[in-house]
Amino acid sequence: MIYIGSDHAGYKLKEKLKTYIVELGYQVDDKGAFALNNEDDYPDYVKLVASAVAGNSENMGIFLGGSGQGEAMCANKVRGIRALVYYGGKNCQRDINGNKMGAVASARLHQNANILSLGARFLTERRAKKAVKIFLETSFLNEERHVRRINKLETSN
Repeated sequence: MIYIGSDHAGYKLKEKLKTYIVELGYQVDDKGAFALNNEDDYPDYVKLVASAVAGNSENMGIFLGGSGQGEAMCANKVRGIRALVYYGGKNCQRDINGNKMGAVASARLHQNANILSLGARFLTERRAKKAVKIFLETSFLNEERHVRRINKLETSN
């Protein structure tokens, strides 16, 4: 299951991404916001997404906020969550060696990121869809060194 949520800043893009994720063949459960309300607070919805994802290792989450930063900070407070932030830009497209891996694929491959936090104010719909596709289709490498590091993250709380 793919859990998705947003605050007012990401609401319109979230609505478009829900359809796209279903087109990719995934089930989507929207945790809100369910209407555009400029007075809403992202932690209310992030906590719902993060709790749902943390409850099952097969689940993944996507959250859309203004920058994605505060949203990821909130999600990462939930045990078992490894949220990555993506808001585009040249440095997020390639790794240090110039490979078309980028931040999203790297976080999935090496940290088994389970929530993608998107900065809706910085992303076009096309770029957001590309990030979502990479996030959902990239599998964790499950190598001993990566598992060891993730275990250290889990025990640091």
